[in-house]
Amino acid sequence: MSLHTLSTATIDPSVTEYPSAVPISAPHTQPVLRQPRVGDAAEIWRIAKDSRVLDTNSSYAYLLWCRDFASTSVVAEVGGRVVGFVIGYLRPQAPETVFVWQVAVEREQQGRGLGAALLETLLDTVAAAGVSALETTIAPDNPASIAMFGSVARRRAARMTKRSLFDSDLFPDSHADEDLYLIAPTVRKQEDRP
Repeated sequence: MSLHTLSTATIDPSVTEYPSAVPISAPHTQPVLRQPRVGDAAEIWRIAKDSRVLDTNSSYAYLLWCRDFASTSVVAEVGGRVVGFVIGYLRPQAPETVFVWQVAVEREQQGRGLGAALLETLLDTVAAAGVSALETTIAPDNPASIAMFGSVARRRAARMTKRSLFDSDLFPDSHADEDLYLIAPTVRKQEDRP
């Protein structure tokens, strides 16, 4: 199966740009980005459920995620409350690749670049472990996620490719197709780091 390179330059910038000059939220509520703790699992589950886009895993799964995959996950906290998250893991067959399982931001925090900031923080964190690629799956009817990942690829001067991964007929329920997106290389050059 061949990979199709996506031109991130042709994506509508009004949808994909998260200008660094625009604060993620009001100055007095600037998010703190950090590793999740087990106590964050209930809020992560709630945000996933409230998104109405993500497949909501069991609350138990999020507890395990916060315990076992905290080093490959990031939460955004405002005023002591989790308002966004990205959860991922290193692929056992490709340890240089972080797979992003889910990323979500509360509705009132959306449109401020927080999702992209979570992804950027994750990529900067896992780079120290030799991670140089990001994989994720996105349903074809989710242009907001495609745009967000495209903006991260563009800022890192990385190539983003797409290929079919799981067709809907593989799922036992009415799940949509899932396309695999690969962004590489994700490591920023020293001169590109903030």
